Amino acid sequence: MPHAPHHLLALASPLLLLACGSAWGQSVGLAGILGRERALLVVDGGAPRSVAAGQSLQGVKVLEIGRDAVVVDIAGSRATLRMGDAPVSVGNRGGGNRIVLMADSRGHFIHQGRINGQTMQFMVDTGATTVAIGMAEAERMGLDFRAGTPVRLATANGTAQGWAVKLGSLRIDDVELFGVDAVVTPMPMPYVLLGNNFLAQFQLTRQSDQMVLEKRY
Repeated sequence: MPHAPHHLLALASPLLLLACGSAWGQSVGLAGILGRERALLVVDGGAPRSVAAGQSLQGVKVLEIGRDAVVVDIAGSRATLRMGDAPVSVGNRGGGNRIVLMADSRGHFIHQGRINGQTMQFMVDTGATTVAIGMAEAERMGLDFRAGTPVRLATANGTAQGWAVKLGSLRIDDVELFGVDAVVTPMPMPYVLLGNNFLAQFQLTRQSDQMVLEKRY
């Protein structure tokens, strides 16, 4: 199975430094409301984070803040969070379970898809530990990556500052994953790399210039 070109692997290989969680499932709860101006969100059991209306946290966007409830957008779906209620869970499966990819003239598997509803170009990279996004693409799609966890990436040109984030959704054809771990790199990248935290959720079959990904669960 082909790997990414060498200059892209230089960005992907340091992702081994990151501890990647599950790429499936996401829960969002409301811990409090600060003066009807900011909501204290708890995403995937993490520490409460203050988020204003119009801002996003790990792919969850706050739309409205009321006296005792907050309306959010989770992977394109509206949900109402109320004080004291159990966290809202986003399902761990999209509608489909099979992706068919075709190799280009260089033997790389490139396919269009969406991250948080924004169109992106993906490339399969079995040498990357996790999904990797260039900073320019992250900014284009409106990803609030600077609110993520800072990480140091060892590249061919030395160390660089990156950010570990969790994507609200990643969709290819009719297959959608939620709460996908990713890293944003400061270096320009022509594609979003589909690393092993994405690929591990599938059974991969290679037939000539075709790759078929079947969901394991």
